[in-house]
Amino acid sequence: MTSTLESAALQARHSRQIKLYGSEDFAAMRRAGQLVAECLDALAPIVQPGLPTQAIDDFVLDFALARNAIPATVNYKGYTKATCTSINHVVCHGIPGEKPLREGDIVNIDVTFIVDGWHGDSSRMYAVGEVKRAAQRLLDVTWEAMMRGIAEVKPGNTTGHIGYAIQNFAEAERCSVVRDFCGHGVGRLFHDAPNILHYGSRGEGVPLRPGMIFTVEPMINLGRPQVKILSDGWTAVTRDRSLSAQFEHTVGVTETGVEIFTLSPQGRHRPPYQA
Repeated sequence: MTSTLESAALQARHSRQIKLYGSEDFAAMRRAGQLVAECLDALAPIVQPGLPTQAIDDFVLDFALARNAIPATVNYKGYTKATCTSINHVVCHGIPGEKPLREGDIVNIDVTFIVDGWHGDSSRMYAVGEVKRAAQRLLDVTWEAMMRGIAEVKPGNTTGHIGYAIQNFAEAERCSVVRDFCGHGVGRLFHDAPNILHYGSRGEGVPLRPGMIFTVEPMINLGRPQVKILSDGWTAVTRDRSLSAQFEHTVGVTETGVEIFTLSPQGRHRPPYQA
C-alpha cells in the first residue's frame, strides 16, 4: 500500500500514464501472485500464540530466497524487513520484532515478492488462537469489503466504483474505512499509478480499462478511521486504539471483468484457516 498523499504526489511528479499490460504480462503477474499466495498459505499453521513476529519475517525471507524470489520491502525506502506484521490496533506497516503473538491477537501479514522482475503483492489477516467475537466480525467485514470492491473491477466502471462498494458495505456494518492509505498500480514497479481509494462514489476517479493491474487493500477499523504514525516512521495505528484489519489482493482488469492474481491455492481466503 502507499499513502494517499505520497501516491498522488508521485503521480503528479512523474506525470506517467497508467500502464496497460498484455497477456504475457498477466502470465508473469500470475506467477508472482501465486508465489505470494503460497507463502501466505504456508504461514497459516505456524501463526500461533508465542510466535515472535520476527520468526514470521524469517520464514518469509527463507521462503522467497529458496524460490529465487526477492522480498520487495527489504531496503525499500530504508525498511529492512521482508514483510509487515500489523497486530490488533496497528493499521499497517508494523515492523516484525521479538515480541511474541498472544492468544486472541489478530495480525495482518503483508508480503510482496519480486519474481523475474514482477511484483506480487498480497496480505491476509490471521487469528491467533481463539479471538473475540468482535475481532472475528471485523475480519469477516474486512474480507467481504475487499471482495465487494474487487467485484466492481470491470471495463466501464471507475476506481470510484471500487471505493464506493467498500465504503458502503463497511459503514453499513458500523465500521470505518481508513483514508490515509490506498491501493496502487503494480507490475514491474512496486508502487505505480493509479491510486485505488477505498472510499468514494461511483463514476469518480479513473476509468477502468483492460490491461490495468493494481491492488485492492482496504483497511477497516472497528472505531474511528483516523490513524497516526509512530516514532519509527513506519507503524500506523488507530488513534482511538480500536482494532484494525486489512486484506489485499493484486488484480488485473480483463476484457470482461477481473482476474485475481493472489488467490489462495489452498482455499485459505479468510480466517479461521482450515488445513
